[in-house]
Amino acid sequence: MRKKLLTAAWLLIPVVLLAVHYGPGQSGLSRDKAALDVHRAVLAEQAESWAEAVQHYANALANLPAADVQQRFQLRSAQAQARLMSGELPEAKADLDGLLADALKNNVDAALVNEIRARLASAEYYAGWLMRLEGATTEEWMAETESARQHYRLLAEQSSKSQVAAQVATSTDYQKNLEAVIRLQRMDLSELKGLPLPKQCKSCSNCSSKCRQQRASACKNPGEGKGKSEDAREKIAKEKQQGAGKSSRSGTGS
Repeated sequence: MRKKLLTAAWLLIPVVLLAVHYGPGQSGLSRDKAALDVHRAVLAEQAESWAEAVQHYANALANLPAADVQQRFQLRSAQAQARLMSGELPEAKADLDGLLADALKNNVDAALVNEIRARLASAEYYAGWLMRLEGATTEEWMAETESARQHYRLLAEQSSKSQVAAQVATSTDYQKNLEAVIRLQRMDLSELKGLPLPKQCKSCSNCSSKCRQQRASACKNPGEGKGKSEDAREKIAKEKQQGAGKSSRSGTGS
């Protein structure tokens, strides 16, 4: 009898292995593939092959299981940053704007939300810089820099409230970025033209036109007369309230 049980157990081993392979094992294989794609993306970034990095991140997202929500947000953030560096500044800015909204809806980790917000603010800052050089109207480029200013201000305020030394140090960086945005807003155009073009702007062309098209497609009620800068202030004020509520519920600062 014991011999029969052992034989039956032995015969079941392939069945169990197949079940693992086509069940939970498949998720593990997908994660392994995604990890390899991320490694390739990082190598591409180190070589400043940004378009290649964007594709590797896309491959990683295709392989990573949908259940890995936090990791998928991290990959989307990294992909948008690589896209920015590849010369697709307006497109990356739009990606980060949508990603931030998704992150807030899904209650992802506060540190990751801050990372996405900081990258969005950076993209808006460089978009404003480039739009000024391209001859955009004050209202157009100011809308981008004002949104960046509001984001950096929120980040600096949130980080300064933390008792964690690393976050306080980060608050200083956010404050410096906030001051840089204000300097850009106040700077004379002739002075701006005398500065070296940031590498985030060098490969981007027609930024003003693309940002104009993005605003036109995103504007559902063009007759209301609200500018993007006003919308940004209202939007970030709501996000600030949401963040405060989330912090009080979770017991952690953001």
